[in-house]
Amino acid sequence: MKTLDDLLDEGVEGRTVLVRSDLNVPLDGDRITDDGRIRASVPTISELSGAGAIVVITAHLGRPKGGPDPALSLAPVASRLSELLGAPVKLVPLDAVPNMAAGDVVLVENIRFDPRETSKDDDERAGLADELVAIAGDDGAFVSDGFGVVHRKQASVYDVAQDLPSYAGGLVQAEVEVLRRLTEDPARPYSVVLGGSKVSDKLAVIEALLPRVDSLLVGGGMCFTFLAAQGYGVGASLLESDQIGNARKLLESGKILLPVDVVVADRFAADAQVRTVAVDAIPDGWLGLDVGPDTVAAFGEALSGARTVFWNGPMGVFEMAPFAEGTRGVAQAIVDATAAGAFSVVGGGDSAAAVRAVGLPEDGFSHISTGGGASLEYLEGKALPGLSVLDR
Repeated sequence: MKTLDDLLDEGVEGRTVLVRSDLNVPLDGDRITDDGRIRASVPTISELSGAGAIVVITAHLGRPKGGPDPALSLAPVASRLSELLGAPVKLVPLDAVPNMAAGDVVLVENIRFDPRETSKDDDERAGLADELVAIAGDDGAFVSDGFGVVHRKQASVYDVAQDLPSYAGGLVQAEVEVLRRLTEDPARPYSVVLGGSKVSDKLAVIEALLPRVDSLLVGGGMCFTFLAAQGYGVGASLLESDQIGNARKLLESGKILLPVDVVVADRFAADAQVRTVAVDAIPDGWLGLDVGPDTVAAFGEALSGARTVFWNGPMGVFEMAPFAEGTRGVAQAIVDATAAGAFSVVGGGDSAAAVRAVGLPEDGFSHISTGGGASLEYLEGKALPGLSVLDR
């Protein structure tokens, strides 16, 4: 695959370069609560603009339902991007991209406002791609720099790359190099930490990883299905009854480490009654919302000798203070393992947000991915359309 460096070597001054970024950030009203993905997008945009390219960025925010939604406008993103670049970034409609000079940067309004972006119909997607290609012009180019969307066969990710000279941006290139290191020859012992809500969401990646790893530590809501598979009562905790058989089969590997204690609450609220109990003593009607301190200690011990660590998914409901300590403690154990020489990767999504939310330094990890779903599909061994099209 050709890279950003290849494009810069060819020369971009005065050329229009379409950049597909991942700027899908969490918002509270019009306030960005975590700008990690925007900051990660800046280096590629800055390099292109600095080299004299006319930069037209496409990105999405959320999941609009078939048309424009003011609550999902990229206006706050354009404002923050302007601050980070130290230059104005105008937000424009797709059908009104203005005449631009070398070095200018514009951001196209939420590309998913056009339903053709996510259409399953190849012709519909191609129609939108044709409009984007027309903006680029005869000497235009495409840079794929939104790793969080490369697992999607969408117009601004996949179809455009078929019709323009295409390159992997710096962010995508770095992400692929990291994931290759995890899959091709990881240093051992190799430990994986998985959290999040559902076993069903991560069944495929667990099945793919178990033969390759030395230990797999499970927390988050998904741990209760595994605990139920061991015969424990889990109260009112999240439980996928239809996955108990799969969980029991996975436990036969002998590589899965489960919590030994959990933080439970009488209801799902920050001001709920809270207790820490052993996993065999979860009260009826109470919900498990975090792993407990003994689990943090056990997971920390398991990670202390690791040479490679991959983490995806929080250990609990870290957004609520009473249920954040498990995530903070396990994340700190990964930071400690990194300081001792481990290669550590945080697998995007909620995990990346959790690192920032619990106040740990981002440079305490070897790499923080911007794409949780894309990372997991890569580790499963799936072909990612947005990468495959760059390799054609």
